[in-house]
Amino acid sequence: MSANLKNKTISGLFWKSINTFALQGTGFVVGIILARLLSPQEFGLIGMVIIFTAISETFIDSGFKSALIRKKDSTQADYSTVFYYNLFMALIFYLILFISAEAISRFFDEPELKWIVRVIGLQSIIRALAIIQIVKVIKRLDFRLFAKIGILSSVFSGAVAIAMAYNGFGVWSLVIRDISGALLGSVFFWYWNRWMPSLTFSIQSFKELFGFGSKLLASALLSSVFENIYKVIIGKYFSAQQLGFYTRAELFRNLPSKKITRIMSGVTYPVLAQMQDDKTMLKNGYKKMIKSLMFLSLILLTGMAAIAEPMVLTLIGEQWRQSIVYLQLLCFPGALYPLHALNLNMLKVQGRSDLFLWLEIIKKLIAIPTIIIGIIWGIKVMILGMWVNTLIAYYLNSYYSGRHINYPMREQVADILPSLLLALFMGAILFITGWLMPFDNLPKLILQILIGGIISIGLSELLKLEAYFYIKQIILGKLTSIYHARRK
Repeated sequence: MSANLKNKTISGLFWKSINTFALQGTGFVVGIILARLLSPQEFGLIGMVIIFTAISETFIDSGFKSALIRKKDSTQADYSTVFYYNLFMALIFYLILFISAEAISRFFDEPELKWIVRVIGLQSIIRALAIIQIVKVIKRLDFRLFAKIGILSSVFSGAVAIAMAYNGFGVWSLVIRDISGALLGSVFFWYWNRWMPSLTFSIQSFKELFGFGSKLLASALLSSVFENIYKVIIGKYFSAQQLGFYTRAELFRNLPSKKITRIMSGVTYPVLAQMQDDKTMLKNGYKKMIKSLMFLSLILLTGMAAIAEPMVLTLIGEQWRQSIVYLQLLCFPGALYPLHALNLNMLKVQGRSDLFLWLEIIKKLIAIPTIIIGIIWGIKVMILGMWVNTLIAYYLNSYYSGRHINYPMREQVADILPSLLLALFMGAILFITGWLMPFDNLPKLILQILIGGIISIGLSELLKLEAYFYIKQIILGKLTSIYHARRK
């Protein structure tokens, strides 16, 4: 990796991290306030339409977007073609959603869903308008701009949602938060990036990008449907309240799991795409990603499972107690999520979108029994079924991606084993101390977090864990460069 590319990668990781943690921190605080102002039932209503918003997000974030990022010499014709195609598909999707809203409302037996679906579906059109602006920013690794836009959009939309919830708008405060956040983000990207489409649609560009992007789009659609099908099952066969408990637990779980993965994947995908022809360099960079990301994921998710009770009760209150056990059970598949995402990311870097698609199809077929189990035996058993699916999916993903860069599953497991043992030891200590502490939830939570941090950092320093020192080097290096830049 050249010095310039390395510096851009480190800078990108730093600003992507700032963006994600500031964004999620704002969203987390807003979510806590809203959880105290609204009921699980109202969050459950939003959970019922997540599958539809996820599909719209898939049209925006997958397929052609990844194809453009991977292509080294993208032209104005490529960008304009993808822009018009995505906007057209967003309009078509929204029209279908608008017409289907009443049927969706009847399916869940929730009359209010009709207009919730029709309003929240506007996100697909709003986000489609900014797709190329986002691609251009990603390709030049300008994640500082991402941070600025993300924070501004999150703060403003969160303030609007809180004001609406406080004044009795109920579930509509959640709807408007999503819409206003998407709208502001799109406006800011257009204002600060200033790319303009040409009045052209290139059939040649479309065919070239479609060959790669269409398979990723199909894979992502399949993944979005099956990732969110559990919410459909809970909403249909149980209740909006139970779905509210589940989605709140999932939100807590996703904060350290999926968000950290998106930081790493979002920054390193364009970087790895530039070194796709050098297998040795690709493998070395990939090993660092696996080690560092799984260190964070295992520590944070194991710790979260151990402190779930005082955390939930302190932050969002007694009315959310039922979400505690869901959170604890979801932490295991959540901890392994980075392994899935990174192995699939490698297939995209290598241009194997065809294999990516087939793996998604196989994994979703395997997940069908878990869905049936959930309908028959309940939500907790369904989550346990996800554990099995997670292990099978990781085996499949790592087997095929590892063959392309000579990084098989056994070598990956050996690389993450030190982090896993550290996380299990730390989690056991936290669980035992939490059980023994005769304190209220808030002091117990604070003490457990301090103990977990001391154990994780202390043992990592003592044992000289490579993953820990790689993360430490990135953070200290970037902070030092910012300090020196300001002194000048």
